[in-house]
Amino acid sequence: MAEIYLAGGCFWGTEKYFASVHGVQATQVGYANGRTENPTYEDVCRRNTGHAETVRVEYRPEEISLGFLLELYYAVIDPTSINRQGHDCGTQYRTGIYYTDAADLPVIQASLQKLQQKFAAPLAVEVQPLQNFSPAEDYHQQYLDKNPGGYCHIPQDQFAKAAAAIVNPADYAPPDPAALRQTLTSEQFEVTQHSATERPFQNEYHGVFRPGIYVDITTGEPLFASSDKFESGCGWPSFAKPIDPSVLTESADHTLGRERTEVRSRVGNAHLGHVFGDGPKELGGLRYCINSASLRFVPLADMEREGYGAFVPLVTKTAGQA
Repeated sequence: MAEIYLAGGCFWGTEKYFASVHGVQATQVGYANGRTENPTYEDVCRRNTGHAETVRVEYRPEEISLGFLLELYYAVIDPTSINRQGHDCGTQYRTGIYYTDAADLPVIQASLQKLQQKFAAPLAVEVQPLQNFSPAEDYHQQYLDKNPGGYCHIPQDQFAKAAAAIVNPADYAPPDPAALRQTLTSEQFEVTQHSATERPFQNEYHGVFRPGIYVDITTGEPLFASSDKFESGCGWPSFAKPIDPSVLTESADHTLGRERTEVRSRVGNAHLGHVFGDGPKELGGLRYCINSASLRFVPLADMEREGYGAFVPLVTKTAGQA
């Protein structure tokens, strides 16, 4: 087990959020890095003790890395806000990353340096060794489980994203367009970069149902598992769902004189295809119609060697047929 302490505004929502994450084994809310011992909630809110409302996150590093946890953390904070998150104001609502293992510091620093590139304003996330941590009162622990309608500053859709998050975008890099011209075929380049469409039934993966995963051909980011692939009769690879909903972006497409929903890859921003609502009901009702030219198939036997071992359990399920 490993641990990290994260302050991100009101700890009710932050605790619930991280408790939803795959690989997190335990969470506990409390008060960190203040000037007094064993403070109460009243002390922290009204007596200027200097503590931050903080969540202790205990996790399995073989299932989720610290870097990925931090990416999820950044998704639910305003990292440039000083002593404020959502509607909550005060020093106890500051953002902070507090570590107990000195080996975590370079990971934290590198992660924040990358995050800073997205903002013009300086980051306000405090980074310190954990100096002290006092567990909060029992009624604060798992507060939103006990009070489902309780106050939470985190948007509700973020909880579902956290529960489904298994692919770390930081593990993959946006491609160099010039390099893609050298590494992709002309069809692959036109499909991924110019939103072209390959011919139905005359593409590499439309009839393939071998166990494995399908990754973005431009970045290697995992997109789909063979266990979610089904025969739709449309002539292109069809999937019931992505490996992780966050690996895809969707936008309205008004070409061809009708409205469709285009699907692109998250990191590579490659055109993949479209998603429709006519998929098998028993598989969720969606059909992700994807160009083979946007994908690279990694067979189950090669997944460990190529660094995709964490996704093997997804592949060993029975593939859906419709």
